[in-house]
Amino acid sequence: MNAHRNWHYIDETTRKEWQNPEAILHTIGLKPGFIFVDAGCGDGFFTLPAARLAGPAGKVYGIDISSQAIDRIQKKAENEGLVNIKLIVGKAEETVPCSACADVVFFGNVLHDFQNPFEVVNNARSIIKPTGKLVNLDWKKTPTDIGPPPAIRFDEATAIRIIESSGFKVETIKESGKYHYLIIGKPV
Repeated sequence: MNAHRNWHYIDETTRKEWQNPEAILHTIGLKPGFIFVDAGCGDGFFTLPAARLAGPAGKVYGIDISSQAIDRIQKKAENEGLVNIKLIVGKAEETVPCSACADVVFFGNVLHDFQNPFEVVNNARSIIKPTGKLVNLDWKKTPTDIGPPPAIRFDEATAIRIIESSGFKVETIKESGKYHYLIIGKPV
């Protein structure tokens, strides 16, 4: 991921005012027993709620290039007694935690940050089950008072092109709050 990743830190409480991770995870259909891969997981804003929803029969992989972020997630998971999380320090372009195992591969506000988003989505294609789904939640490409600069954001058409070039069919495109869009694709 590039230097724009840490454009501006927003604390979790403030972020939850405009982006509810549990509601989003319910919207995408995350269920107990699912395997969820959070590529570019940062501090675990979606990773930890996904682990709670997936439950003890499920598994959550969190992948991030920041060992400090992974350490913070690990501490939070330990404090909550969450044992269904496997955390990996590494580039999403180079990391494939499992083959055809995931019910959901999730990109939360990060697709535009990867050095090679095409390679990341190609990896997602090898990680996801034939019945699984790829989810891209990202910033709209419009000026906002928070978020990364609009110049580095992907509009929906660009995100769709990247997703479909890796063997996914986009099934759903919708708004997710006032700052984001949500794209769900299935492997073809």
